[in-house]
Amino acid sequence: MQHAQWIRGAWILLLLLGLGLAAPVAKAVPSFARQTGMACEACHTVFPELTHFGRVFKANAFTLDNLKQVRDIDATKQELLSLATLPPLAAMVQVSQTWLNSPLPDGTGGPGKSQTSTVGFPQQISLFYAGKVAPHVGAMIQLTYGNDSGTIGIDNTDLRYANSVVLEHERSLIYGVSVNNNPTVQDLWNSTPAWGYPYASTNAGVSPLAGTEIDGGLAQDVAGISAYVMWNEALYGELGVYRSAKQGAANPITGAAGPLDGTTSNVISGVAPYGRVAYEYQWGRHNLEVGVYGANFKLLPGGGSVGTPAALSGPVNEFRDVAEDFQYQFVGDEHLFSLAGTRIHESMRLAASFAAGAVTNPSDDLTTIRVTGTYYYHRKLGAAITHFSTTGSVDSGLYPAGPAPGVITSANGSPDTKGWIAELNYLPWLNTKLSLQYTTYTQFNGGDNNYDGFGRNASANGSTYLLLWLTF
Repeated sequence: MQHAQWIRGAWILLLLLGLGLAAPVAKAVPSFARQTGMACEACHTVFPELTHFGRVFKANAFTLDNLKQVRDIDATKQELLSLATLPPLAAMVQVSQTWLNSPLPDGTGGPGKSQTSTVGFPQQISLFYAGKVAPHVGAMIQLTYGNDSGTIGIDNTDLRYANSVVLEHERSLIYGVSVNNNPTVQDLWNSTPAWGYPYASTNAGVSPLAGTEIDGGLAQDVAGISAYVMWNEALYGELGVYRSAKQGAANPITGAAGPLDGTTSNVISGVAPYGRVAYEYQWGRHNLEVGVYGANFKLLPGGGSVGTPAALSGPVNEFRDVAEDFQYQFVGDEHLFSLAGTRIHESMRLAASFAAGAVTNPSDDLTTIRVTGTYYYHRKLGAAITHFSTTGSVDSGLYPAGPAPGVITSANGSPDTKGWIAELNYLPWLNTKLSLQYTTYTQFNGGDNNYDGFGRNASANGSTYLLLWLTF
């Protein structure tokens, strides 16, 4: 059965590749290309990875455009309105099929097994507003339908104000403010979590227990504001704060969207500070960035229910995330290569959970490392390989064992997970991507063999992922 599925998947990929070989090259990508009139390689190596120009464009609040504007001025000729005649809208569609290396136990608790393959049709559909809103103000707003949730909700969103001045010796200073809903979504490089590799992945796989808070743990559940500067298109600095902004959380008393109370889990106490420093050096067709970023989240566990107190006060769980990152790019006429990586170290002080008996240790730590190399030929044929690793303290409360079938449990209380991702890409058009991605685990939730205590090995959670990704 599995062999037949592999054959069908291979034929689908070959057919799509064959159709693409006769396709003309596209002149632009959606939204930003519509407002700028520039080909997509101005801002991207291959979407969504940014070039240096793309990073400067983002820092300037996405406001460069050559569209005809609807304008208004006051008596002193101050601009009151500058609005494009056409809105910078775009859509994204992802259609996928995923094959797990080994079937999961049947969800009914019976002796059967689940299907090894999952079709996402669609896996995801997104609608974007991406571009200028007003003079010096721009936005990237994403609404997404996901087949795993079956709902439409707010996705990555970044609203910006930016301006610039020219200093002595023709050096520039860009300054601005970002309001966003995901720490690092405002970042300019593809080495930090929100826009880092993998740029697309299956939502039908088996995910490990552990992950740091800054690595997507609070995505779309917070609202942040930060101020940033970029000097001479090289040195970047940012400081900001985040507050909880839980999506889909209703107050049990009013039935309205707020205020948050003890029925809501993991609410930020006060504000969570965020910081970022990076430096990019360019020479010829090469550029290299090195930087640090981090945040400190104090979370009130909450999670109570009506009649079961869990006040948003008292002890907190503190997560201090400090990370380093780098990104190297070579952008040639025929060859494009990038190498990017990040290391995130999280120190946890779990006073609230320890007092409640939910964890074994009062403090733990977690370290995540990812390094990705990507190569493209003529922006049409590409490959990528990633090594990922998460290691940390043994804590049987935080990473518990479970009753059979385990699957997403840890028999020894360890979060250690390691593996590789290999990917092949073909772009018949610059806004159309066909990907074949294989993920393998050499360690999963603390073990390679029988990691869950019920006989499942780490390699069983690997997957093969076939994706058609369209943006228009």
